[in-house]
Amino acid sequence: MKEKAYNFQEGEVLLIDKPYTWTSFDVVKKIRNNIKIKKVGHAGTLDPLATGLLILCTGKMTKQIDNFQAQEKEYTGKMIIGKTTPSVDLETEVDSEKDISHLKVEDLQNQISQFQGVIQQIPPIYSAVKVNGKRVYKHARKGEVVEIDPREVNIKLFELTDISLPEVSFRVICSKGTYIRSLVRDFGEALGTGAYLSELRRTRIGNFTIDQALNLEGFIQSIQSSKSTYENIPQY
Repeated sequence: MKEKAYNFQEGEVLLIDKPYTWTSFDVVKKIRNNIKIKKVGHAGTLDPLATGLLILCTGKMTKQIDNFQAQEKEYTGKMIIGKTTPSVDLETEVDSEKDISHLKVEDLQNQISQFQGVIQQIPPIYSAVKVNGKRVYKHARKGEVVEIDPREVNIKLFELTDISLPEVSFRVICSKGTYIRSLVRDFGEALGTGAYLSELRRTRIGNFTIDQALNLEGFIQSIQSSKSTYENIPQY
């Protein structure tokens, strides 16, 4: 890490630790309003209930967004086995529950292999995927049923790091376009019990890691307290 002045208009890459409940666009809007530059975009959406690494580009660096989006991602998270929610996370209430007393550690581990490598995955109904020009989460919130085509994704690693049923911790390394909620949903279905995502954190995009990311509020305070040259703000 070194100290230098930002040139937001010319173009910068900002690594931000997205706060819980914020949308990715909330972060873009917050930074855009504070640096007074309209040309700001993010390289890969994080769900509001997820935290972790969000890459933002300003000025001329927005041309590189597609390159950043295409890079490998890494996540850590937790899922609850035996219960489901329509959104496959905490956005919606539990809508089903099944007994998991029969499950053993090996039952969970035996399902891992089918979710690694190149697989077909259907995005969650509560997602920003478009069907007939409309975001599917808008259909879902109205109770409308839509058919979502499966997509090819590459899951390089899916490992269970702690099993304390009903809670299971995991780590995933995957390609662009992978939905962790879909992975959790499908894993729960394979177990015959259902599952939902209770916690998710993105820890890496390509060679950028969460350890390099800036706290959003701290970053904003640095901007607000600095002069127009934006001196002495950490830069990676």
